[in-house]
Amino acid sequence: MDLDDLNTIAEKERAFHKKTVIRCCTAAGCMSSHADAVKAGLEKAVRDTGLGDRVEVRGVGCMRLCCQGPLVGVEPGGILYEKVTPEDAPSLVASTEGAPTKVARGNPDHPFFRKQMSIVLANSGEIDPERIESYIEAEGYRGLNTVLLEMAPKDAVDCVIKSGLRGRGGAGYPTGLKWATVAKTPAAQKYVVCNADEGDPGAFMDRSVLESDPHSVLEGMAIAGYAVGASQGFIYVRAEYPLAIKRLQTAIRQAKQIGLLGSGIFESPFNFNIDIRIGAGAYVCGEETALMASIEGKRGTPRPRPPFPAESGLWGCPTLINNVETLANIPPIIRKGADWYAAIGTGKSKGTKVFALAGKIANTGLIEVPMGTPLRQIVEEMGGGAPDGAKIKAVQTGGPSGGCIPAHELDTPVDYESLTRLGSIMGSGGMIVMDESTRMPEVARYFMEFCMDESCGKCVPCRAGTVQMHRLLDKIVQREATAGDLSTLEELCDMVRNTSLCGLGQNAPNPVVSTLRFFRDEYLELLRKEPNGEPAVTAGAAPAQNKEAS
Repeated sequence: MDLDDLNTIAEKERAFHKKTVIRCCTAAGCMSSHADAVKAGLEKAVRDTGLGDRVEVRGVGCMRLCCQGPLVGVEPGGILYEKVTPEDAPSLVASTEGAPTKVARGNPDHPFFRKQMSIVLANSGEIDPERIESYIEAEGYRGLNTVLLEMAPKDAVDCVIKSGLRGRGGAGYPTGLKWATVAKTPAAQKYVVCNADEGDPGAFMDRSVLESDPHSVLEGMAIAGYAVGASQGFIYVRAEYPLAIKRLQTAIRQAKQIGLLGSGIFESPFNFNIDIRIGAGAYVCGEETALMASIEGKRGTPRPRPPFPAESGLWGCPTLINNVETLANIPPIIRKGADWYAAIGTGKSKGTKVFALAGKIANTGLIEVPMGTPLRQIVEEMGGGAPDGAKIKAVQTGGPSGGCIPAHELDTPVDYESLTRLGSIMGSGGMIVMDESTRMPEVARYFMEFCMDESCGKCVPCRAGTVQMHRLLDKIVQREATAGDLSTLEELCDMVRNTSLCGLGQNAPNPVVSTLRFFRDEYLELLRKEPNGEPAVTAGAAPAQNKEAS
């Protein structure tokens, strides 16, 4: 396999396409609404009408506006059809020949689509994720070819450093610096791990990338392997993602068959293999040391650091761990250059970010926007605001480890530093919108229950602290708590945050702390009152103080 072979495959794929292409979303969201039956109906309608020489039906990945699925697009023309049923198929196919159709049409010029900037999702909804030829036609594996034949490993690391890419798994650690650490650590064996253990409620970014463009992740892993000196990669994905697993297996098999994984890739000395490891769905296995323990066949619990995985990871060997979105950014960075990527976003947060927009909002689905995009633009313009004329009350970012940002802070730019200043985090990209009917103490209780259930139990602060915080939150919601209980809750938040072993416990108090910061009145309204109307205080407990105000 060489560059000429890639070009030949791309040319054959382009010749394969018909004059009209009907793109049918076959990602998990639309599949749950019977998109498979829609695709089968479209294929049958093409056969029945004898249009097979002019019309192609292509199964594609996520087309983003999940709330309107199943989605079908028609090219040329950029036409989008929403909530398509199998019964709509004959009419929709006939419309490609100029016949009228009653199928509901979407608006491709809506801000939901128009204000997105696609890098990670560039192929999503465009290529067939189960055909490597479709990915190669979209410049797939050219970045790997460039790295292997034109760049030294250090050049590849320097390119990622210069791009300013930061880890998209939540912490935002500079990707290039992590690569450099692994590259500099001497060892006979090194590993590259893709963290696809996406467990945040309401988050489906990584799942969509794996379902829609699996080869981008494989190519990113291979480039990373070359850069750091690794010959083996693992993708750790949870069992709840069967479609993603199926498409990853297909992609790995196809890449091996034509020599893009395995030995002597692009006729170079570089060898790289990728295997899949399926997790049972423990949220804590998103933490890198717990993830590695699970890959090794052990119980998925975290361990203290140092040593860090970059120095001593899988089986004691240097290990590079990046999440799905981080790795999917690598091929376009190599193809288009570090300066191109660094010009997107803000001073310290470069590039774009993929978000799963969900909750009390008109347009739910997948979006990709430049770093620094104001929350208001995402929620009100792209998301269409709260349905039924309701008002936005808060936006929760970062999953159970994130915080709730009030409506009056919606002009905040979405970047790592700005969200941290508000007591939230970027996280992996979950974004849940809440309207005025939402009660914030109940939101905090919900996320604390999640953290309590998902705690691995290895360290006491997380194991016991989350239970006690949940009990206090439940007591508050049930109007049985006193001002002393509220003070105890705040003390527990501080203790759990500063003494837990891993990120699960360290960030578990965030929803409580952020809702207390911005919606403290809602907590005070639920406290038991003394006969004089003042909040009740338990014996020996001081009244809770608003730390932000002080």
